[in-house]
Amino acid sequence: MRTVISIVGKSGSGKTTLLEGLITELKTRGHKVAIVKHSHHASDIDTTDKDTWRFTKAGSELSALNSLDHLAIYRRMDEYFDPQEISDFVLWDYDLILTEGFKSSNFPKIEVHLREQGEGLITDPEHLLAVITDEPLEIDVPQFSRNDVSKIADLIETILLSQKDETELDLIVNGTRVPTSQEFNNLLT
Repeated sequence: MRTVISIVGKSGSGKTTLLEGLITELKTRGHKVAIVKHSHHASDIDTTDKDTWRFTKAGSELSALNSLDHLAIYRRMDEYFDPQEISDFVLWDYDLILTEGFKSSNFPKIEVHLREQGEGLITDPEHLLAVITDEPLEIDVPQFSRNDVSKIADLIETILLSQKDETELDLIVNGTRVPTSQEFNNLLT
């Protein structure tokens, strides 16, 4: 299973800017990083009257656009996929998935908190890895400033390394994750 870490915070807190910095830093360290952005809006992301839009409107459950430098996949959805389900679907080639949002998920979270946005964190302490903040907080997790991208990347790498010994083989049958033994994994790898 790939590592999923959610970057959460109130609107305007700097989540996207932090993610841009982390992507750049982690990529220079040799990591393959994927991003999943959560949206509360039901809207067509595809462009009206373009071919993929027309295929979707015609009833295709999935349309893909492959160009020289991008692959875009549009899939008809009845509900949200969580980041792990997205990983199972299309992100098999990445060692780290960072998300923006998914604050209600059970994934580990780094929260971006600004003094001006009021007191209180939005993350359940059980899932809180660290806080990016402009003021000291009385909490028992690492705290960083928004400029500490290298140190935040160090924390993420520590998590990646600690999970490296875990099973890297996922068996999914009819959309359901099936646990495998270490002996079975060794046989196939």
